[in-house]
Amino acid sequence: MTFIEHCHGQTLDEILYLCREFSEDPAYPTVKKWREAGGKVVGHFQVYFPEEIVHAAGMLPVKVTGAQLEGMGAESHFGSYLCSVIKTSLELSMSKNLELDMFVSHPICDAARNLAAIWGRNFSYKSQILYLPQNPNSNHSIEYLCNEYDRLKQDIESVAGRKVSEDDLRRSIAVYNESRGWMKELYDIKRESPWQIDAEDAYALVAMAGFLPREEHNTLMRIVLPLIHDRSRYAQDKMRVVFEGGFCEQPPIDLIQTIGRSCYLVDDDLLIGLRYILDDVPVTGDPLLQLATAYIKNSSYSPVQHDLRKPKEKMLLQRFRNARADAVILAAAKMCEPGLEEQVAYSKALDEHNIPYFISEFEENQNTFDHISIQLETFVENLIFQ
Repeated sequence: MTFIEHCHGQTLDEILYLCREFSEDPAYPTVKKWREAGGKVVGHFQVYFPEEIVHAAGMLPVKVTGAQLEGMGAESHFGSYLCSVIKTSLELSMSKNLELDMFVSHPICDAARNLAAIWGRNFSYKSQILYLPQNPNSNHSIEYLCNEYDRLKQDIESVAGRKVSEDDLRRSIAVYNESRGWMKELYDIKRESPWQIDAEDAYALVAMAGFLPREEHNTLMRIVLPLIHDRSRYAQDKMRVVFEGGFCEQPPIDLIQTIGRSCYLVDDDLLIGLRYILDDVPVTGDPLLQLATAYIKNSSYSPVQHDLRKPKEKMLLQRFRNARADAVILAAAKMCEPGLEEQVAYSKALDEHNIPYFISEFEENQNTFDHISIQLETFVENLIFQ
C-alpha cells in the first residue's frame, strides 16, 4: 500500500498525523515497500543533492537525515565529539532500517568529509562523494559542477543498470519543478497565514519528500494544500519567528511543536536541501548544465556553502524581513561546527539591526523540552512587556 493509499478517505488532520508518524519512523516503511517491489534506493546525506539524476534512473532518492534511535553500534566507528546525525545516519543502515544500493555524501564539514569512506568500509555497495564547488563565485564553477554531475550520473547508471538519457532528466526536472511549486505554496501559507497549519505539520509535509517517490509527494501536496487553505482557523496573538539552524541535523518534531505553542514559525531553514533550488529549472537545453546553473545562480544559502554573493548574515536578515517576523531563533545542533560558528556572525548582524533573538542548541535524540519551553516563553514575554 502506498502512502497515498493510506490517505484515502482520511480527513486533513488524519493525513497530517500520518505524515508526522511516517516522517519519524526510523524503519522507513515506504522505502521498504519500494525495495520489495524490486526498486533500488540511493541514499544521500545533507545538505543539497540533485535528486533529479537518481529519479531519472528510475531509482528512489532518500535523504538520510539521521533518526531517533536506541542502541548505537555506529558509535564505535566515530570519535566521541561529533554531531549525532553522522552516527545515527550510519546506524540506520547498520541496523537494516534503511537498506540502500548506493550512498552519496558531501564534504560539508570535517565529520561528513569522512562519512563516505566509513560507509564504504561497512557496506558492499558504492559509497560516493559529491564535490559541490568550494568557490561558486569562480567563472568555471558551473562547468565544473556540470562535469561533477556527469561523473555522478555514470555511477548512478552503473547501479541502476541502465543509461540515463537527456529526456529522462528533463522529465525528472519537470516532476521536481512541480514539487518546488508545492513547497513554495506551503511556505507562503506559513508566512501569510501561519495559523492555518501547525509548525510540526508543515515540517512533516516537507520531510515526506525526503523518502517518498516525488510524484507521490506531489500528489500528497495536491490533496493537502487546498484543504489547508480552506481550514476555518483564526489567528492567535502569537509572535512571528524565524528558525535558523536546521540545515543539517534536524530537531525533533516535538521541539518544533514546542516552538509552535509559543510562536508562529513563519520561515526556517529546516530541511533546506529539499528546497534549495528556488525556481523552476529549465527543461530545455543540456539538463545537467541547467541543474548546475540553478545550484550556482538560483539557490538558497546554508553555513556549508561559501558564496560571496550570498553573505549568510544578509540572507538571514532578508528571510526575517520577507517573513515579517518579530524575532529569530538561532539554533544549532550540538557539536555542529558550521552551525555554531554561524551563530556568532548571525547574532552580530541581528544586534546591529536591533532584532531580538533567542539562542539554543538541540540534538535529534533529545526527548525533554520543558526547559526550552520555559526559556522560550520567558523570551516572548520579555519582548511583549518590555
